[in-house]
Amino acid sequence: MTDHGSSVSDVEARLALLEAQLETLRAEADIRRLQARYMFLCDTPCPEYGVSDDAARIDLIMDLYCDDAVWEGVGSYYDGQFGRAEGKAAIRAHFEAFWGEKRDPALLLNVHYLTSEQIHVEGDVADGQWVHCQPWIFSDGKSLLRSSRLNNRFCKVAGVWKISRTRTENVFVAPLSPGWAESIPQHSVLMKP
Repeated sequence: MTDHGSSVSDVEARLALLEAQLETLRAEADIRRLQARYMFLCDTPCPEYGVSDDAARIDLIMDLYCDDAVWEGVGSYYDGQFGRAEGKAAIRAHFEAFWGEKRDPALLLNVHYLTSEQIHVEGDVADGQWVHCQPWIFSDGKSLLRSSRLNNRFCKVAGVWKISRTRTENVFVAPLSPGWAESIPQHSVLMKP
């Protein structure tokens, strides 16, 4: 017995419970940073310092995914627009088509705002739900505001959390009036040393 009347096994059980809770909190924090990093890298212009082209950006995004990951748009609006990409090669092709040099009109601005977070960890797998909203501005002067629900999966690979599924469902798409934004950066200097 310890000084407070607890047995050694009680103390060990409490320590094991605290360790499990701490591991869950660490996993939630890692997953939160992983999802935020994905969105950060998807912003246009890309705010990651030293990333000068979309190929480098796509490489960084692909580092966030496990090998057999899935990226999919679901629901009546996104099924036809985004479809489903299975495996890293297919996901890479999806992003290459999205940011390809032949995109016309060019995407000038896109920024992701995440909210309504829920993360559920079960050992080395987890799921997370978010709502995100993003304004888009194109080189032809058109703009829109898009909102989606995300229902994503994550898994631990060699001790590191990775995205195993990105699933997005449309909430709404709304056109924005021309000129609604006055100062649009051509590139980000936020991360510059």
